[in-house]
Amino acid sequence: MATVRREVIIDRNADDVWRRVGDPAAIHEWFPGMVASDVDGTRRTITTATGLPMPEEIVTIDPVARRFQYRLDVPIVRDHLGTIDVFDLGDGRSLVAYATDCEPPAMALIIGGATGAALVELRRQLESEPRPHDARSA
Repeated sequence: MATVRREVIIDRNADDVWRRVGDPAAIHEWFPGMVASDVDGTRRTITTATGLPMPEEIVTIDPVARRFQYRLDVPIVRDHLGTIDVFDLGDGRSLVAYATDCEPPAMALIIGGATGAALVELRRQLESEPRPHDARSA
């Protein structure tokens, strides 16, 4: 099994980042190439921009550890575990790590490339939004 991990530092506190990352129905809002996500219990179906449904099993949503994990359930992937962790850097910033463990290894590279783009978009969105205290002082 191959592992690819992408990381990004976001100028937002970990709770703000977790609110976005920990919402399984919101991934299409910050993951390029996804246009919808439907959640039913521990099942999530992502719809890609090409209309392809990508069924997943939600494995972990842990707000204390700020960890979200899921498994892709598609024939082209024999085994998969996606893990998103949000770490508090203690200075108002967060480190977000998105790991992909996958078989076959070539799919890990493909998915890992997409997750890197998703983290860049997540950072762009969160850093461009007003902070809650900014909204009160405006």
